Amino acid sequence: MRSLALITLLAIFGCSDANRNSSLPTSTTDEDLMTTPVKDIHSFAEPSQAIMQHLVWQAEVDFDSSLITAKASIRISRDPKAESVILDTKNLIIDSVKTGPPGQESPCEFTLGEPDNLLGSALKISLSPNTEWVHIYYRTTEEAEALQWLSPQQTSGKQQPFLFTQSQAILARTWIPLQDSPGIRFTYDATVKVPEQLLALMSAENPQEKNGLGVYQFKMEQPIPAYLMALAVGDLQFTSLGPRSGVYAEPNLIDKAAYEFDEIEKMISIAEELYGPYGWSRYDLIVLPPSFPFGGMENPRLTFATPTILAGDRSLTSLVAHELAHSWSGNLVTNATWDDFWLNEGFTVYFENRIMEALNGRDYSEMLALLSLQGLRAEVAEMMETNKAGDTHLKLNLKNRNPDDGMTAIAYDKGYFFLRWLEERSGRSVWDRFLVNYFKENEFQSMTTEQFLHYLQKNLIEKQHINIYQDELEEWVYQSGLPDNLPEPVSTKFELVDAALISWIDNDSLPASDQWSTHEWLHFIRNLPEDLDSNSVKAQDVNYNFTQSGNAEIQAAWFEKAIAYQYQPAYPAMADFLIHVGRRKFLTPLYKALSQTESGKEFALQVYQDARPNYHFVSANSIDAILGVSNTD
Repeated sequence: MRSLALITLLAIFGCSDANRNSSLPTSTTDEDLMTTPVKDIHSFAEPSQAIMQHLVWQAEVDFDSSLITAKASIRISRDPKAESVILDTKNLIIDSVKTGPPGQESPCEFTLGEPDNLLGSALKISLSPNTEWVHIYYRTTEEAEALQWLSPQQTSGKQQPFLFTQSQAILARTWIPLQDSPGIRFTYDATVKVPEQLLALMSAENPQEKNGLGVYQFKMEQPIPAYLMALAVGDLQFTSLGPRSGVYAEPNLIDKAAYEFDEIEKMISIAEELYGPYGWSRYDLIVLPPSFPFGGMENPRLTFATPTILAGDRSLTSLVAHELAHSWSGNLVTNATWDDFWLNEGFTVYFENRIMEALNGRDYSEMLALLSLQGLRAEVAEMMETNKAGDTHLKLNLKNRNPDDGMTAIAYDKGYFFLRWLEERSGRSVWDRFLVNYFKENEFQSMTTEQFLHYLQKNLIEKQHINIYQDELEEWVYQSGLPDNLPEPVSTKFELVDAALISWIDNDSLPASDQWSTHEWLHFIRNLPEDLDSNSVKAQDVNYNFTQSGNAEIQAAWFEKAIAYQYQPAYPAMADFLIHVGRRKFLTPLYKALSQTESGKEFALQVYQDARPNYHFVSANSIDAILGVSNTD
């Protein structure tokens, strides 16, 4: 018999299981459940003893040495009996530590723990009874994994050097000593000195032009977790896109970027109509050099974006919708630990699709959903075949593992389809009201999977009398693979692509595709027959120019097919792509496919020698593992 009782639901979620390491006792009260600090396995911090509230960061950026020299002053909230505060660091040189109010600092005792290859070293600072401020004087090192220093030749303009950070998931500790856990939020102020010909930007209130002095002030008044700390320094220009949005880019890209992102004000309005007011004042973007490892990074007030979305036709701006959606799901309500990563990304993919549906229609958003489903099914099948069934759970167990291991289609796309299933079972109007309240009632707070399920049970299932049962929720969240009740998107546009593909196979006539979007082309390429002969492969490439396409999404999908077909004419362009594009989404499947054969792996290793210096640590670390090389090889 299926019961809707909350206590039964929590009892199931709290049972002993290696993948339920944040289980809940059945006696947990609502207040305790939503406010008890969570101990993060990826942080040395002890938030129940002392927790950071505000950061004052003073830094000088030196491109000659590729180092940052800085002072981090941290105001803490503490248990009066706490004798120390613990911060996360990794590969930092700590010159001195002091305590006391700013301007009245005194040296204090501190210890730097033994280094852990993944987590770094715990910085333990002794506290006197009334200590509220700690001050750390330090320098970064060449091993700062968050920092990527680029020579002029590695930038688009090739005139000035560039620096950008990537703090997610646990790399903020490699450039600032802090409590590097998504469940700990703080505000910050910063003063940053850079070469006077460059502009500095952060995830905060930003300047819109160079000041000629190279000293910039920043303020972030809303509390954020450490992984949203961000810095970019380069030869940058700003163009306004509307009353509360704009874009930064290198001078030679600024017009192209402004055209590509012209619809951002409309997206912001759509998002607010769906799920409530935008809570971060401005929404600006910066187009980074090609080595940026992700499509985008949702740093508050300054989304980092890859240049690979500058397709010239606004066909890839769903990525912007995704990063904008993070302003609610992730930035406003944040996964408490990296085991709960799906709470950030599943919600964001769902929200992204709703924005794109409102912007371009249901059939357009269904194309996005179908592409997500194709990728999800392929990744789940690979995980099940390689004994990684546990990684197909929404709630993960990443103990002793890099949180980046959880950045898969499971968090993004299985999370999306779970929320879509909840919408379909609840009805859209009921579900939307629930989400508006969810973001409002939990804003600027963190959330575990168990807390969300508790909130869902109380505020949707019970309150609205929705027939959703605990065994269904358990299957989605805690079991392997994909549930049988997985929603199935339907796209008329993709049905037409399928018909054109069948017609081509049967009649050897190439489809009329002048009006196809990027998404239709991706569907077409992904569904090309596995047994195409060399003449047919060449005909596709000659007619549609896949190998030399200026669209990175299309090129990456085609290169995967070219590897499968051993289509050698594509390999020079593929090598150039791998050397100059650092986006991990594209690199990982290509290197994986190449590594499946001896000749392919030899080609991959040759290319990687030239490509690796252009990659950020996040991408290089993933490709090292695929190719079986180390950073010292």
